[in-house]
Formats: sequence, structure tokens, C-alpha cells
Amino acid sequence: MDDFKTVRIKKKTLLRFKRFSKKVSNSYSKTLDMVMRFFEWHGFLPSDRLGKSMVEEIIKNRINNAIAIIKDIEKSQTLPTMAMLQSLFEQSFEEDDDDFIEKKFENIEDEEDELLDKVKEVKTHFGKDYLKLELSKEEVEKYKRTIKNS
Repeated sequence: MDDFKTVRIKKKTLLRFKRFSKKVSNSYSKTLDMVMRFFEWHGFLPSDRLGKSMVEEIIKNRINNAIAIIKDIEKSQTLPTMAMLQSLFEQSFEEDDDDFIEKKFENIEDEEDELLDKVKEVKTHFGKDYLKLELSKEEVEKYKRTIKNS
């Protein structure tokens, strides 16, 4: 158990401190410790003129802390992501656009040859002879997509 000592305080100040302590903590010692920590952390003395200057200092401290946190986030999280994105955007294609277009048309020509191989001549006894294209539904859909994409 902690040792307790007495301090002589004016009655008016003591009553004010007790009311304040009830709002802040469940013990007078904790309240007094919190008040002292507050002044020490912010670098104030109780004799300093409080008010606008104290609020400015508190805001400045919080802003500095927020800036430090944001810088840490940028270093540890955002910058690696940005570096990856930049490398993706800076990467140049080895093929020219013209080569890509030519290859696309070459593929279509190969598919046309395959398509022509599936054409069969049908001879009829009545009317004219005609050509029949032997394709499955899946193959027809494939050719539709190929034509649409070209």
C-alpha cells in the first residue's frame, strides 16, 4: 500500500479540487498525477498564461504527431504501392502497335482457312447445288466473337 502524506491547502481550493477530481478520476492522487503529466507533456507551467497560447501549443503538438504518423504510413505503406504502379506505367511494350495489329489479322486469316476447310459442296437433284458450312454452335459463337473483336 502507498504511503500517504498530508498537504495543507486552503479549504476553498480543496473543495474545488474535490469537485474537479470527481469528474476526472476515482482518486485524488490519480487526478493530481494526470494534471501534472498534462503540464509536463505540453511543456507548460501552471503559472504560464493559459488560453489561446496553450490551445495553439496543444494543436501544434497534435499536428506534429499526425504528420509523423502520416510520414510513417507513406514510408511503410504508400510508397511501395506507388513504386509498383510507376513501374507498371513506365514499362514499355516490346512489340509495336503495328506488330500487334498484324498478328491479330494473321490469326483471322488462319481461322478463315480453317473455316474454308469446313465448307462442303452439296449436290441436289432438284434446283441448284449449294455450299454447306459444317460448324457446331460453339464454333459459330467463336467466329462471331473473333469478327466482333477485329
